[in-house]
Amino acid sequence: MSGILYGIGLGPGDPELMTLKAHRLISTARVIAYPAPDSGESFARSIAAGALPGGVREIPIIVPMRVDRFPAREIYDKAAHEIAAVLESGEDVVTLCEGDPFFYGSFMYLFERLSDRFRIEVVPGVTSLTACAALLRRPLTSRNDVMTVIPGPLPDDEIRARIDAAQAVVIMKVGRHLGRLKALLADMGLLERAGYVERASLPEQKVRRLADLDAETAPYFSMILIYKGEEAWTLPLSYSS
Repeated sequence: MSGILYGIGLGPGDPELMTLKAHRLISTARVIAYPAPDSGESFARSIAAGALPGGVREIPIIVPMRVDRFPAREIYDKAAHEIAAVLESGEDVVTLCEGDPFFYGSFMYLFERLSDRFRIEVVPGVTSLTACAALLRRPLTSRNDVMTVIPGPLPDDEIRARIDAAQAVVIMKVGRHLGRLKALLADMGLLERAGYVERASLPEQKVRRLADLDAETAPYFSMILIYKGEEAWTLPLSYSS
C-alpha cells in the first residue's frame, strides 16, 4: 500500500498556534518535506522545529526567492517525483506549510501533481489573515458584509474597484508595494481606517495604524486590514507592539 501525503498548516509563525493534529502528525513523522529558500533557513521548518522527532528524513523543496512569478514548474515537478517515490515505498510524508495549505499555500502545487495517485489529507492551519485581525483587536467582518482578499501587486484601478465593492478588505503581499498602496488608500479616504501588521505572532511583529507607519516598503509577511462596513469598529489610537 502507498503512504499518505499530509499537507500540514503550521499557522502564521508562533509554534503555539499549530493545531493539536498538526503537532501530533509532525512529532510522529518519519519523513517531512517543506519549502525552503535558496539561502537561509526554512520558515516552515523553523515553526515546526520543536516538534520534529530525531532521525526524521527531510526533503527540502528549494524555491528561489525572486520577484519573478513562482512556483517554477520544474521545482514542484522534482519535489513531487521525490515525494512520490517515498509514498510508493509505503511511507507517509508530512509536508509543512506556513499558514494554511489551501490559502495561498505552497502545498497546493504538490496536491495538484499527486492527488490523482495517492491518498492526501490536508490539515488546515490558522491563517495570517485571522492572526492579524486578532493582533489589531478588530473583527474582520460581520453579518452580510462582503470581505475581499486582494493581492497587493494588482494594478491600482483593479484594487480600487474591489475595495469599492467590499465592506471589509484584506490586502496581502504588501512588500515593495507599500508606498503605492498607502497613496491609493489615502486617495480613497481609507488610510485612517487601515491597520497594518507584519510578521504576525512572531517576536519581531509590528502592529500599527497604517497612517502611522513611516516606511515605503514592507516585509513579505505583512498585511493591511480595512473595515468600511456599518459596524462601529475603529482602530485604537495607537499600537506599541
